[in-house]
Amino acid sequence: MRQSLLPLIGGLALASTLVSPLTSTAAHAEDITVGGKNFTEQLILSSMTTQYLQAHGYEVDQRAGMGTTVLRRAQESGQVDLYWEYTGTSLISYNKVTEDLSPEATYERVKELDAEKGLIWLEPSEANNTYALAMRKDDAEARGIATISDLADVINGGQELVLASNATFYSRDDGLRPMQETYGFEFGRRNVKRMDQGLTLTSLDQEEVDVAMTTATNGRIPALDLTVLEDDKNFFPDYALTPVVREETLEANPDLDERMNALSALLDDSTMARLNAKVDVDKQPVEKVAERFLEEHDLL
Repeated sequence: MRQSLLPLIGGLALASTLVSPLTSTAAHAEDITVGGKNFTEQLILSSMTTQYLQAHGYEVDQRAGMGTTVLRRAQESGQVDLYWEYTGTSLISYNKVTEDLSPEATYERVKELDAEKGLIWLEPSEANNTYALAMRKDDAEARGIATISDLADVINGGQELVLASNATFYSRDDGLRPMQETYGFEFGRRNVKRMDQGLTLTSLDQEEVDVAMTTATNGRIPALDLTVLEDDKNFFPDYALTPVVREETLEANPDLDERMNALSALLDDSTMARLNAKVDVDKQPVEKVAERFLEEHDLL
């Protein structure tokens, strides 16, 4: 019995050794989970990346709409392979670096620190989605506010202005509290309304608040005729939009960096603001906006 079974067992073992590596390699080379955060720009980018990679033969699982901290943890744990992150977010929120660095130094620092965690920063885009404070143009002019220092002077002078903020900006290390410390003023807890980021400019436009946190590439700023206050003390760090991929994912897909770098090279502030406006202002579907952009650049 043993002799008759040996050829069969040996054959199965050989088949296993031949099939398993191929199956494993295929899974690593084709299956990529693309993540994204829970606001318009990130929804567009996750859809764009998913469609782009699928068009080039990858099997992609899209996990969009995640919170910043949850998404980062998901990538570190291997649940997400690739997503677009901002250099300032990694520098301050993830790596707790508080130095005042240039945009170039910021990128190099996060690239070095995150590489130790198995995360590879590819080429940064020209889109710098840093935080900003916006006001209605007529209201800002009437109050004589053009900079954040002007805002501080007005509030310190006794006027109560209400701020719309999302939960992340309210609590993060490069957000509301340290900004107020830098400029020497405070809205006061009762004058800060927390809400989803997508609602802050709507709330401002509808005169429910006086000031709104936003980001520099928000397409609704020009559409709503809003004024972005100058960050005259350069508090907000650089937030270059960059694809970040797990090292093992990159090793399994050697052409992935080249493909993502080509996409990154097409993005800048005006491009992202235009794409964001198509969704937030023109109410076009995220997937269609992403698809048309890829078609414009012959990437599908």
